[in-house]
Amino acid sequence: MLELVKAGGWPMLPLLLLSAIALAIIVERFWALRRKTVLPPGLGGEVRAWAARGSLDPTHIDSLRGNSPLGALLAAALDVRSRPREEIRERVEDVGRHLAHRMERYLNALGTIAAAGPLLGLFGTVVGMIQMFLGIMDYGVGDVNQLAGGIGKALVCTAAGMIVAVPALMFHRYFRARVDSYLVDMEHEAIQLMDAIDPRAKRVAATAPQG
Repeated sequence: MLELVKAGGWPMLPLLLLSAIALAIIVERFWALRRKTVLPPGLGGEVRAWAARGSLDPTHIDSLRGNSPLGALLAAALDVRSRPREEIRERVEDVGRHLAHRMERYLNALGTIAAAGPLLGLFGTVVGMIQMFLGIMDYGVGDVNQLAGGIGKALVCTAAGMIVAVPALMFHRYFRARVDSYLVDMEHEAIQLMDAIDPRAKRVAATAPQG
């Protein structure tokens, strides 16, 4: 491995740096986007039970807000629970956009690494080819095997760029899909909570015929 890095020359340095940054982002996002961290199991039902019992004092809501992204979204709905449903929905949508931005943290950087990796690899290959042809101009073609080895060394950067870019692109798409899935689940929980605190829904449930 060290020989390949040396063969690629100085253009390998930014590729190594990008690979380290990409690895750090992937590990951090795996940790931050664990399902139990974003959507604690049973939290939605617990909050709806609070609403049914009327146990919605400011302390409860503040602790809920710091619990998780789902907790922050439900707390936003509870903050304006006495307002019309449309206003509650607007508040939930506003807070949801902020939470989505927070959950997508560093993903733009990961996408940039995925796009820049092949370009840096190609740049390193071009630099290596230029150096090789300048050597040919100074010293002639010489040994054909040596010429083939020089081309192989120049292509090391292209391969390294692909090695950096492909995992970065895959994880970028994976984390985007995970965030989108979380947002759908959070929206579902928020709608259920709005139904639970909507006075009209309560009246309809109270007047519904018992089977």
